[in-house]
Amino acid sequence: MVYIQIQWTTDSIDEAKKIAKELVKKKWVACANILPYVDSYYLWDGKMQENREVKVFFKTKDENFPRVRDYIIDHASYEIPEVSKVPITDANPDYINWLYENLAEES
Repeated sequence: MVYIQIQWTTDSIDEAKKIAKELVKKKWVACANILPYVDSYYLWDGKMQENREVKVFFKTKDENFPRVRDYIIDHASYEIPEVSKVPITDANPDYINWLYENLAEES
């Protein structure tokens, strides 16, 4: 089984908590880590933007990515939310077992 970390950025701590809790309850992700303050710099509509944002990291299995991504896109306030994945490699075997035990078996 391949496990991944999903990254998502929002401008609202309340939105981050709401979506994170729902995904954990559904067992689509084993856990969510919320970093409440990250400074972001990016171009939007051709203009430099500088914002304080909220960064969220989810741990799950690769096969859950499409439904987690789609849930975030459907429920997030950003017009184009960042939702990307990174494989989890060379992890603590006990942590991998914990992930396995805390994720829904159904796709």
